Amino acid sequence: MFIGTLKGSKALSVVFLALAILFFLLAVGNNPPGNPAILKIAGYEGIFTGLAAIYTALGQVLNEAYGKKIVPL
Repeated sequence: MFIGTLKGSKALSVVFLALAILFFLLAVGNNPPGNPAILKIAGYEGIFTGLAAIYTALGQVLNEAYGKKIVPL
């Protein structure tokens, strides 16, 4: 889905790229034998992904509601 967001806003591309990286880290970290260090990195990546998604959603809602660019995307 990341490829499909490249023609859209940069913020949405960042969200989907971070999500792809998160899924990769979780898959690698959970393969036997599990690697707690990679899972910890995945946790921080998950926090970043969530914050990026909240920022993107906030920007889309505010920009649509006010009809002008309030939050840069």
